[in-house]
Amino acid sequence: GNGINTLDIEVIDGRYMLSGGSDGVIVIYDLENNSKKPQYTCKAICTVGSDHQMWYPHDTGMFVSSSFDKTLKVWDTETLKPAEEFQFDGNVYCHHMCPIARKHSLVAVGTKDPKVQLCDLKSGSRIHILQGHRGEILSVRWSPRYEHILATASTDSRVRVWDVRRASGSLFTLDQHNGDKSKASSEAVNTAHNGRVNGLCFTADGLHLLTTGTDDRMRLWNSATGENTLVNYGKVVNESRKGLKFTVSRGCSPEFVFVPCGSSVAMYGLHSGQLITMLRGHYNNVDCCEFHPDYQELYSGGKDCNVLAWVPVLRQPDIEDDETNSKRGGAQAAINPAFEDAWSSDED
Repeated sequence: GNGINTLDIEVIDGRYMLSGGSDGVIVIYDLENNSKKPQYTCKAICTVGSDHQMWYPHDTGMFVSSSFDKTLKVWDTETLKPAEEFQFDGNVYCHHMCPIARKHSLVAVGTKDPKVQLCDLKSGSRIHILQGHRGEILSVRWSPRYEHILATASTDSRVRVWDVRRASGSLFTLDQHNGDKSKASSEAVNTAHNGRVNGLCFTADGLHLLTTGTDDRMRLWNSATGENTLVNYGKVVNESRKGLKFTVSRGCSPEFVFVPCGSSVAMYGLHSGQLITMLRGHYNNVDCCEFHPDYQELYSGGKDCNVLAWVPVLRQPDIEDDETNSKRGGAQAAINPAFEDAWSSDED
């Protein structure tokens, strides 16, 4: 009924996807293609109220949502009713649960307040705050490698990386100039972007962190040292006033980044910075995208009220391949190169 703000696929079976709309409605979709046709429509199983949402990483019987109604809610998937509710003083912009956590059940929450809030699902209370930012928190992401490492992005142009076990401040603040004071003005020291930072995304192995900002830049960082890797993605148009949900592929070689760019989704080489293609299909601005590693598909949601699935196209044989295939004379040789028999021996 309204624009889609966020998407999340559960990691247990990879079958169900949540979508949160700006009309305050959550929809649960079944992604399984029972029709066996290449083009099909995913059916909505049910809808509930709220906004941003995320599956509980270890159990599909629960998911968590946050909203501009200043709440974070924990939902029971069976009854579709809130089992727990956390109230905040200002609008909630983002939240995230660690996908690998075994020793804690913390939800990091970003609000209008510059303090990052940590909510404990076990005790049902806010147990800790992280102080250091000077503006609204637009994005929070836990590391998929270390369950106690958290990255946060703010309107103060800064990205901070925290170890939540420590009572003191953040481990480090990302610096786009890598400590070169000659390139930075006195006010711009230790800033990740020259504008609001509204997007964070770890790579699947947790070794790198991607950030996006309203300075139309995307940057790739070493998540252990905080070093800017200086990969140049060019101009990445970013007009989002809220948090931007972008994603990185998993299981591809090389890996790709998918980031909303106006009414399209830009696809970049993760480490090369090369713009591979623009995925066009939405009729209005795209706000979020999510990659499905099991299907190698991408899902994108936009202000046009649509969620689109993007499927990789198998490479067509080149002209030279066709000539080679015709010489071999077998139709079997004309199959997609990915499935060709690549066996060779020293005798041939």
